[in-house]
Order: sequence, then structure tokens, then C-alpha cells
Amino acid sequence: MSSIDLNCDLGESFGIYKMHQDDILLDYVSSVNIACGFHAGDSQVMHDTVNKARKKGVAIGAHPSLPDLQGFGRRELKIEPHEAYQLTLYQIGALYGFTKAAGINLHHVKPHGALYNMAAKDRAVAQAIVQAIYDFDPSLFLYALAGSEMIYAAEQTGIKAVSEVFADRTYQSDGSLTPRSNENAVIKSEEQAIEQVLLMVREQKVLSVQQQDVPLKVETICIHGDNQSAIQLTQVIHCKLMQEEITISAPQHPL
Repeated sequence: MSSIDLNCDLGESFGIYKMHQDDILLDYVSSVNIACGFHAGDSQVMHDTVNKARKKGVAIGAHPSLPDLQGFGRRELKIEPHEAYQLTLYQIGALYGFTKAAGINLHHVKPHGALYNMAAKDRAVAQAIVQAIYDFDPSLFLYALAGSEMIYAAEQTGIKAVSEVFADRTYQSDGSLTPRSNENAVIKSEEQAIEQVLLMVREQKVLSVQQQDVPLKVETICIHGDNQSAIQLTQVIHCKLMQEEITISAPQHPL
């Protein structure tokens, strides 16, 4: 593999509550997913984050969530497909206002947290999210869990899906992420995270917590920006990929 996208979630401050590593992370990633107000972010944070990303030349994506500020969008809520469609469309439109004002293009959409996990397994929710993206702008990329229902829905609808893997999350043998309720859901060891990234990039597979090799299509790697070790981990992964002569760049449509 000669190139890979490195993405992180950004703009997840809210009011007086600040995430202070955003500026540093922008130096090491090729695309960012900006919170749209439902799990984090507000009008000022969205405006400032879009403009910081623009100055760094980083691809900008909308990061829609379930309406759950108190739970940071990580608590599953029972919603109908039409609600998934509406809240996705609403949040894409909110971020688009700021990219339009900044004179740059919106590049992709990546659902957040519980919405992401629900859409990975629930075909109806996945299809609703994909339809919202298609109706807004069919040229937008969808960042979605490799091998998930979102990938399938995008392929069926005509949206270009980008298969995503995670540097700092463990996997189950069915290719799903280990639920955050499990103690081993998040990789806390920098060495283990780097080892997992290199395995995924080199061999297009991951070792599950059940110690099984799981094949994965790897097009973008996510590092969670709200982890305490996010900056150091991102820097080290960036360095390792460069040492492997792998270009870090956001997905582009063929000319």
C-alpha cells in the first residue's frame, strides 16, 4: 500500500469545555471529522475548527451524532430510520454552512459514536444515513467501519465509501469493534496500537481479541482525538507510516 488516510475527530469542545489538542493533531492527519453540535461542538467551535483545518489543507468531514450531549453521543438511543436520515441531513447542513463561508469543499461524512456502531450493524439505519448523504451531495465520501452495513449501503446507493479502521480500538472476530463497555475496548499501549496499525496497513487484517486474524479493507485509519495519549500516538503513527514510505493523504475521486 503506497498511501493511506489518517483521520481524527475534531471540534469536540463545547462552550467553556475545551479540547486543547486540536491544533497539534492538525499537523499529523490528512482528514478530520468535525462535531456538528449533537454530541459536542457549537457554532463558535465549528467555525474555528473549519478555519484551522482550511489553513492546514486538511480534508473536512461532518461528524453527525445521536442527540446526546450528556453522553458524548456514545449512548445508544432507539431511533427510526427516518430519524437517522433527518438528524444526519441536519448536521451535514450545519457544518456545510461553515465550509461554504470559508470557501472550501466539504469532503466526507463520518457518523459518530453510537450512531456509527448502530449503522455498522443495522441495515435500515445505514441506508437512511447513506440516503441523507446522497440527497445532500452524492459526491461526498462516507467514512465507515470496514466490512459494515454502511459500506454495503453506500455501494448500493452510489456513494463512495472509505473503509475505516481504528488505531486505538480492539476488534471482535466478526470485524466489529469491541464495545466500550468492555475493559479491553480501547488500546492503551502505544506499542500495541502501532503494531496493530502496521499489521492492518501491510496485510489488510487485524488480530481480534479472540486471537483470530480478521481480514479488513483498510483505506483510512482513525485516532480518537479525545484520548489523553492522542497527540503522542498520532505523532508516532505518522512517523512510522512515513518510515514505511507510505504517503498520508485524504481520499480523492479519480480524475
